[in-house]
Amino acid sequence: MDYRHIADRASAARAVIATASTSIKNSALMAIRDSIITNQTRILAANLLDLDAGRNNGLDEALIDRLQLNDERIDAMVRGVEQIVALPDPVGEISRVTKKPSGIEVGLMRQPLGTIGIIYESRPNVTIDAAALCLKSGNASVLRGGSEAFHSNQAIAACIETGLRAVGLPDACVQIAPTADRDFVGAMIGGADPMCDVIIPRGGKGLIERVAKEACVPVIKHLDGNCHVYIDAESDTATSLRILENSKTHRFGVCNAAESFLIHEAVADALLPELDTLLQQHAVEIRGCETVCSVISSAIEALEEDWYEEYLAPIVAIKVVQSVEEAISHINIYGSHHTDAIVSNSDKTIRQFMRAVDSSSVIANASTRFADGFEYGLGAEIGISTDRIHVRGPVGLKGLTNQKWIVFGEGQVRI
Repeated sequence: MDYRHIADRASAARAVIATASTSIKNSALMAIRDSIITNQTRILAANLLDLDAGRNNGLDEALIDRLQLNDERIDAMVRGVEQIVALPDPVGEISRVTKKPSGIEVGLMRQPLGTIGIIYESRPNVTIDAAALCLKSGNASVLRGGSEAFHSNQAIAACIETGLRAVGLPDACVQIAPTADRDFVGAMIGGADPMCDVIIPRGGKGLIERVAKEACVPVIKHLDGNCHVYIDAESDTATSLRILENSKTHRFGVCNAAESFLIHEAVADALLPELDTLLQQHAVEIRGCETVCSVISSAIEALEEDWYEEYLAPIVAIKVVQSVEEAISHINIYGSHHTDAIVSNSDKTIRQFMRAVDSSSVIANASTRFADGFEYGLGAEIGISTDRIHVRGPVGLKGLTNQKWIVFGEGQVRI
């Protein structure tokens, strides 16, 4: 099927939203919020259709939970829009203006990326989060949710369209895929003339791998969240245990949960038995190196693939290391460049770890669970990027913009 009309509408809308004032964008967001509140009953009715279909199609309970909307979750969607309204508008921000010997002044101005395509699965609340972030950052957006949330997403799309029209913005500023066909994803990311300028995939590893492989436009992504906590020789047991427990057990199925612990041999004998007791309280299975298995009788010997694994489950891989250098090397080889933490009382060791670990977030003496846009003060986020260019870590409003050089002169010509 030809989806060229969607790309053409997005291109036309992009020219409008890119230069819209902060006031207009915020008014649109508030109108969208009001429409969600007014149409809450319709959204929930549409969501029931998706839930019934999901159960009939054998979706597991974890996916059903992610798919389900209720009054509390819609209230959270409303609050999320309000939070984005309260955030500073990055578009048009000018920085680093300096005067050059020629007399010209050179600086940087922040601008939208263009048309952003977001491909996601299951959770219909992502529809409003993505639309609001793209709108506030001056981008047109094309959103393709999973087939399992089709009715929910269409109901939310109607609210977005109502809000945009209420303030005179083109409803094509935000377009929700009218179909759940996989062909639509292909039109977004590939071909001679892709629909979008940037793609952000949110979902399972298979989806993200497909998008990364086939996309003809830049992709902001992360594949895995294989996060580590390293316990240094210079650390105290109580702090270490508190951070290890929270990093692993606060929530198992999130990308910033720790999947591997690295314990310095100087503290291993004292720490491992207490860590074993703590993890048993949460029914966490331990897969360990030879040293770990010699101390913790219930531990299973770790295989090579365990060091690469994002479990998203009550399982953790634990290795005893001889130095911070070994810990850094292990993380950079086996990690996914998402989030890694060190627990240490040595400022020198912390600085060494932070410089050398190649991850989008490196944390000292705190849980990996803090790797989150809201916790970093970014407000809502569209995802966490482990890429090395443009944006790394939580992607908020500024992450949906780039910068262009601007020059101010007074009639100067180059000689």
